[in-house]
Amino acid sequence: MKLVLASLEESKAEDVVSIDIAGKSALGDYMVVASGRSTRHVTAICDHLLRDLKSTGLGRAKVEGLAQGDWVLIDTGDIIIHVFRPEIREFYSIEKMWMAPEIEEDTVH
Repeated sequence: MKLVLASLEESKAEDVVSIDIAGKSALGDYMVVASGRSTRHVTAICDHLLRDLKSTGLGRAKVEGLAQGDWVLIDTGDIIIHVFRPEIREFYSIEKMWMAPEIEEDTVH
């Protein structure tokens, strides 16, 4: 996780949010959401992150959306990273969905 956050910071990713999803999802343990200023910036952030992951032996990450640069998903297995252009991030608001308070089943009637 430290590597991911350091790489995003080094690439000047904006509004970086990390969410602990362990126990909430079988998808992974953490989700990281960040923004780039443009499609070029989003692509550069992700290229840099993928190089950093590969250099530490985590080069088998699954990647989607890199060619378009609007919303890139990088799945390392334990950490899922979403890098968006700001307008796309605002539209989908995925971090709000994952950070919503949990509802106790016994309180719902």
